Amino acid sequence: MPFCLLDENTNPPGDNVTSTVLTERRGPVAVVSLNRPDKLNALTKTMWQALGDTVLALSADAEVRCIVLRGAGTKSFAPGNDIAEFETDRANAAQARAYGALMHRTLDALTTCPVPLVAMIHGICVGGGMEIAAACDVRICGESSRFGAPINKLGLVMAHAELSALVGLVGPAVALEILLEGRVFGAAEALQKGLVSRVVADGEVEHEALAAADRIAQGAPLVARWHKKFVRQLAARAPLSAADLDEGFACFDTEDFRIGYRAFLAKQTPQFGGR
Repeated sequence: MPFCLLDENTNPPGDNVTSTVLTERRGPVAVVSLNRPDKLNALTKTMWQALGDTVLALSADAEVRCIVLRGAGTKSFAPGNDIAEFETDRANAAQARAYGALMHRTLDALTTCPVPLVAMIHGICVGGGMEIAAACDVRICGESSRFGAPINKLGLVMAHAELSALVGLVGPAVALEILLEGRVFGAAEALQKGLVSRVVADGEVEHEALAAADRIAQGAPLVARWHKKFVRQLAARAPLSAADLDEGFACFDTEDFRIGYRAFLAKQTPQFGGR
C-alpha cells in the first residue's frame, strides 16, 4: 500500500495533543512523531511545515543530543504524500513549486541538522517517507518494513532536493533502480541496498531505535556534531581549507575531552556537559 487517497483534517500545529507532528523529550533525546496513524502518517503540506519547524528548533537546542523520527503507531513510518492534496495544492507546476519549497526546506533542515538523527521505521516507508528516512544518520526498521518510490505510476518525478539524500545514501545506480522500476521491496533488500542501517524483529524496532539514541546521547555531544560536519564535508568532495583541517583538533581544548579521558583512566562512566 505505497500511497493513500486521503482526506485531510489537519489539527493546529501548536496543539501538542492533536498535532500531526508531536515532540516528546526523553532527557537529551527528542522523539518526533508523524502523527496521522489513521492515515498511515501520510504527509501533508501542514506536516512538512511542522516537521521543518520542529527540526530547526531542536537543532538550535544545545540540550538535545539525539533526535528520533518515527511514525505514530506500528503500521507505517510514512507512505509518502497525501494524494488528496494534488487536486488542491499540487494541481500544476506553480502550485507544486510552492509545495516543494516547504518540502525542500524540511529536507534541508534534516540534511544539515547538527544533531544525530535516528529513524525508527515501522511498516511502510515509501516516497516522501523514504526521503525523510534517507536524511537520517541511522535507520532501524522491522522485518516487515517496506520501501520504495512508485511515483512513476503517478507521473511524478522526485526533484533534486528530494533525491539528494537518497543518492548520497545508496548511490546513483541503486537510486535509479528504485525510481525507474517503481517497485516496493522488503527490509532485507533495503539492508542489502544500504537504505537501512539494521533490520530487527518488528516488536523490537522501538527498543532498538531508542537504545541507539541513548548510546548516541551518552557520547560527547560536541564530538557527534563534529563527526556529522566532517562526514558532510568529505561527502561533498570540496577542497578542505586549513581552518577545516585544523577543526579536527578543536576537541582537545574542550572540557568534554578532559572528562572523557579522565573517566576512562578511572574506569568510570563519563558525564559529558557539551563544553
